Amino acid sequence: MDRLVVIGGGGHAKVLICVLKKSGYDLAGYTDRQDNGPILGAPYLGDDGILAEMIRKDAACRAIIGIGKIDASDRRIRLQNEFLALGYGFPPVVSPQAVVNEEVRLGAGTAVLDGVVVNSGSQIGRACILNTNSTVEHDCRIGDNVHIAPGATLSGGVTVGDNSLIGTGANVIQGVGICANCLIGAGSTVVKDITIPGTYVGNPAKRIG
Repeated sequence: MDRLVVIGGGGHAKVLICVLKKSGYDLAGYTDRQDNGPILGAPYLGDDGILAEMIRKDAACRAIIGIGKIDASDRRIRLQNEFLALGYGFPPVVSPQAVVNEEVRLGAGTAVLDGVVVNSGSQIGRACILNTNSTVEHDCRIGDNVHIAPGATLSGGVTVGDNSLIGTGANVIQGVGICANCLIGAGSTVVKDITIPGTYVGNPAKRIG
């Protein structure tokens, strides 16, 4: 497996490090603004400024964004693009405890965590998080920098635009489209297309901001 560095040192980084270890990656360590000590044995390397030096010394080094996503911002994809320009590759990372079926395409830097199911024909963009026990059914189209939070379910043929977040335990019924820059609240149910960016909550989900 490639040598890989995790960019970020919080809770999401901890989950990623666990998955990377189970997957057999050669884990260099993590970067962060502060030294949080070893995370599951992964050493602190320094702040993000060290990454330029690391790629100069090891052109084959890879990276993944270890910063979580709790809103509809584009922060994660901006960071990925910044370090892609330095020369880092961003492989998709898939937990051994996830199910990714045939004819699924995963974008660069996407993380598929424990208990996730991604069914056939689905396409997932770059820098996405498919979080614990979430389900992406057949033939879904997920944009870049989308977070499908723990326990969320996308039924077949759903489309989700860039930067959106589908909250914990939310449900999106079959064939529905959600535009870019949307936040779907925890436990909400989306039953019709969403075409205006914003925050949506409830059952059925309605825009509140």
